[in-house]
Amino acid sequence: MGKLRVGVIFGGRSGEHEVSLVSATSVLNALDKGKYDVVPIGIAQSGRWLSSEKALQLLKTKNGIEREPERFLVPEPNRQALMSINGESDRQLDVVFPVIHGTYGEDGKLQGLLELANIPYVGAGVLGSALGMDKILQKQLYEQEGILIPKYVWFLSSEFRQNSRKVVAEIEKHLKYPVFTKPANTGSSVGISKAHDRKELREFLAVAADYDRKVIVEQGVKNCLEIECSVLGNDSPIASLPGEIIPSNEFYDYDAKYVDGKSTSIIPADLPKKVVKEVQQLAVKAFRVLDCAGMARVDFFITKKSNRIYLNEINTIPGFTSISMYPKLWEASGISYPELLDKLIELAIERHRQKSGLKTVYEPSSDWYTS
Repeated sequence: MGKLRVGVIFGGRSGEHEVSLVSATSVLNALDKGKYDVVPIGIAQSGRWLSSEKALQLLKTKNGIEREPERFLVPEPNRQALMSINGESDRQLDVVFPVIHGTYGEDGKLQGLLELANIPYVGAGVLGSALGMDKILQKQLYEQEGILIPKYVWFLSSEFRQNSRKVVAEIEKHLKYPVFTKPANTGSSVGISKAHDRKELREFLAVAADYDRKVIVEQGVKNCLEIECSVLGNDSPIASLPGEIIPSNEFYDYDAKYVDGKSTSIIPADLPKKVVKEVQQLAVKAFRVLDCAGMARVDFFITKKSNRIYLNEINTIPGFTSISMYPKLWEASGISYPELLDKLIELAIERHRQKSGLKTVYEPSSDWYTS
């Protein structure tokens, strides 16, 4: 057999565009060129698709994008290839590795296109991706499964704009300061703020409402550790050793994650063995509850005095930068970065084969629909 042709999709139309470019740089550099024919596929912030060796650099510099030949993926199962405007197609893609964080990449939309195109892809499917992106729906499901989460209130952005006083009163009725205001469907802490009083709450609710039609406000968990755990697998997922994040700012915001370079991590986290096991079990349970596949990173808060574990959220396309916790946690657990990429590609192909074996056509006993 020849090399697998792996399309790495990055960039995209989300607030996490720049993070995606850094993740893609790491993935493109680490994929074994002896095993894979790697195809860079960039999506500009305008939504334009391009595919060439220059794609990543073009998106980073934002120069020359419109002069590059445009490519697109058609939702037609017999092509499985990128197309040009004139209808010419490239060689078929064997698997796609999405490295687009956030809207239009991590929320099920790209996964739906790949399903229609019948191309295996790394990570969760349409449902798992959509649920993993929506902070409200995932919490509602976790509550039903008896998983402990911080208290929260949610509302529509339109409700806040129509009657902000009523929304603030409802939040203060159920939650105590400090609270975190979040758009329901963003990642990388985009649009997320920590409010200590009513004045900040009003200001930060407006910020969150600018990013999504739904806003969630969560109770801050005091005197806690921020713990992350990586999950890998399909039907039989496994969890890594957990790690602790020590943010450089008051909370793990966008600057603390990517910009100032001052946040640190402890891998593995200094936790009792019993707590480590419980975190791993909860991470796998959270993965299964949302019907995830391939990979996810699950984030927790653990109170320092009582070791009470709160599930914060799941990320179905976690960061893959050189400082990202998902690959670092697996490295500490015995799986190197290149080996991890190999395993994720294998899981994508395995899942596609499994789904391809299912019946999608039903033959009725008579042609009742022709009359």
